[in-house]
Amino acid sequence: MSRYYFDLHNGEGPTRDEIGIDLPSRNQVSKEASRILLDLARDEISVVDRAVITVTVRSENGEPISVANLTFNNEWLSK
Repeated sequence: MSRYYFDLHNGEGPTRDEIGIDLPSRNQVSKEASRILLDLARDEISVVDRAVITVTVRSENGEPISVANLTFNNEWLSK
């Protein structure tokens, strides 16, 4: 099991994860990054027409090892 850190980058600016979470595999790291993105999307997308949310995963030694992002764009077709 290794500790991973999930840094957030959204409309409010970057937020560095100083606590981290112990996970047993890369698959679990991907699932956690997806969960974080979906939770943030639920909270943020309902109030904006455009959003980009990014999660950068760092390993125990602080090296970036994965980046996941979600882009949302809502355009009205009529005025």
